[in-house]
Amino acid sequence: PESPVPPDSGKDTPPEEAVSEPTIPPRPVEEGKLVYLKLSELHPFHTFRPHPFKVRDDAKMQETVASIKLNGVMVPGLARPEKDGNGYEIVAGHRRCVAASWPGWRNAFIVRDMTDHEAVEAMKDSNKQRDQMLPSELAALLDLEVEDIKHQGGRLKNVAEGDIGKRSVEIVGEAHDMNYKKVMRYLRLNSLVPELLDKVDDKKMGFMPAVEISYIRPKNQRLIAVSIDGEQASPSLAQAKKLRELDKDGKLNGDVIDGILSEKEKGGSRRDYFYR
Repeated sequence: PESPVPPDSGKDTPPEEAVSEPTIPPRPVEEGKLVYLKLSELHPFHTFRPHPFKVRDDAKMQETVASIKLNGVMVPGLARPEKDGNGYEIVAGHRRCVAASWPGWRNAFIVRDMTDHEAVEAMKDSNKQRDQMLPSELAALLDLEVEDIKHQGGRLKNVAEGDIGKRSVEIVGEAHDMNYKKVMRYLRLNSLVPELLDKVDDKKMGFMPAVEISYIRPKNQRLIAVSIDGEQASPSLAQAKKLRELDKDGKLNGDVIDGILSEKEKGGSRRDYFYR
């Protein structure tokens, strides 16, 4: 039977499939075989960690949607069979799946057997064309790479068990031309609540203050996010350190946060909130 295509011909109607005979994915996988998969069969990348890159509904996404409507999917995605036999993990092609998500539509994929490490490398390679990674994306990618290396026995040969984590970070840093401390700072961003991580991506909060705030309990991080919006002020590094210390001592609350963020860095009166 032909690949299902929605009946409407309006602006949201996807194009006709270039190949009308979808192939049922074989098991074991026939290398290089082009198959057409339902959205219900496809799962976002999840090897070791969730997919580190965001799929944003921006101008580029609208260009992709328009291109698919006009020409169909020109480049197939890459997927691998789930280990439990239930569907397929997307390795490359997340944006295309979102862009072509009409009911009944089948997406073109190359299905290939891959090890976890091969899947991670292929996912990274497919995202090389990105103009610039957001801080949250780089933080998530570094975390994924560190976990990937921990599962590669050969690369950690002769490394003491207690040093595996540190050495894994060093290896990732070498690949990204970063020293150990810089990688660790990026990894700390993964401990921010989403409301604050978005502010780092949007350049509404500095990198180093964000690192300090990542050590604060999530409940108080959310209060800080609310205060940033209310005060229309982002914490300086000194203020972030103060917030972290107060949180450690159990003295941080909404009023204290508002007071600190309303302080002036230079000049003006400053209240001391440590006594509370």
